[in-house]
Amino acid sequence: MSFPALIELRDRLDAMLRQIRSERHIVPPVFRCPRCGITGPSPDPHVSVRALILALGRFGITSQKVTKRIERDWGEYRVQNRLDLYGQASAAVAESHSEQSRMAGCAHASPTQRQGD
Repeated sequence: MSFPALIELRDRLDAMLRQIRSERHIVPPVFRCPRCGITGPSPDPHVSVRALILALGRFGITSQKVTKRIERDWGEYRVQNRLDLYGQASAAVAESHSEQSRMAGCAHASPTQRQGD
């Protein structure tokens, strides 16, 4: 299976996850940030391409050896094509990484909230 096909399958599984959570009224858990103390819902879960690849091995669809090779090849493909964890082309990958570094670990905090710290 090619990586574009894996990404398409990931997109379908992610949509299925969102549909199931919506139909069953499953809400994300509430958490308290240990860094800043803000309490609120965690972000909605998403299926990553790597999670899909690891599931292939876990459920016996591919052998562990093949799974490791696919995982390694996915990492190389992802870097070469500048893709995020979900297989989406993104020039913003580098921008989001630098943004997260500025926020010092609080993914829920906006840059304006962190300026006063």
